[in-house]
Amino acid sequence: MSRRRLSPPTSRSAADSFGTRLRQSVPGYLFLLPWLIGVLGLTVGPMVLSLYYSFTDYALFNTPAWTGLHNYTALFHDARYLHSLRVTFLYVAVSVPLEMTFALAIAVLLNRGLRGLAVYRALYYVPSLLGGSVAIALLWQQIFGSDGLLNHVLGLFGIQGHGWISEPGTALWTLIVLRVWQFGAPMVIFLAGLRQIPDDVMEAAEMDGANKWQRFWRVTLPLLSPVVFFNLVLQIIGAFQAFTPAYIISGGKGGPSDSTLFYTLYLYQQAFGNFRMGYAAAMAWVLLLIIAVFTGLNFVLGRTWVFYGDEGVRR
Repeated sequence: MSRRRLSPPTSRSAADSFGTRLRQSVPGYLFLLPWLIGVLGLTVGPMVLSLYYSFTDYALFNTPAWTGLHNYTALFHDARYLHSLRVTFLYVAVSVPLEMTFALAIAVLLNRGLRGLAVYRALYYVPSLLGGSVAIALLWQQIFGSDGLLNHVLGLFGIQGHGWISEPGTALWTLIVLRVWQFGAPMVIFLAGLRQIPDDVMEAAEMDGANKWQRFWRVTLPLLSPVVFFNLVLQIIGAFQAFTPAYIISGGKGGPSDSTLFYTLYLYQQAFGNFRMGYAAAMAWVLLLIIAVFTGLNFVLGRTWVFYGDEGVRR
């Protein structure tokens, strides 16, 4: 029997095959083209430019002059910058745990099978939709101002009012209350996670003699830990990026006495108030690094308390 040697495909057939695949791919690339233009023109391009500007002396109306690491080293000699870091870290450290705790508590209450659950869920979600708006920030001024609604209510009980947003000791706390009030988004996610916990697991824990607190601490929270982790990462990132309430309530100045000078607000002042675009770009990249570090720490530490599947039930 004679053996035929299989000859390799000719270059012409390979080119035809490539041309056929290319023609088949053209419609897909055309559909992706608007997204690619948006990503390159509105995300990747500005990021690359801002990284370049962060190493330059750029005042918006002049030609950028390369200065190397000068902007980054100048940050740590800027007293207001360091103060904005302290204010922002305090805001994140206090508001995120309070918001998460409040959202989880409301989710647990709603998970008990209330009538009209969809209505309650929608009502509680509304603050998350409106909380970052200018209108809500203005409303917050009317509530916590010296002649605001809160002081009028306190006056009915003979309690002396207070300039909540005009006093350095309380101005930041009014913004923390506003942040906690926006608990709707994490609450809905918590509620969805609670609905996924199997009833038989809870029934088994109850039959073993676990009380409500033990079932919540040893069964519910471990099984809910992936959802807690997801919410924690999102809320920390969102808190670091908070801007609108501080800008509106303080009139863009971060007052009183820089008590509400958030990182993003100081960045805005440098970029559009002083036209120090290079300096502001350096601030933006430092903020990106800070958020990346906190997110990375969450993923590393999450290995010790985030459980999946059956391993989430502690014994």
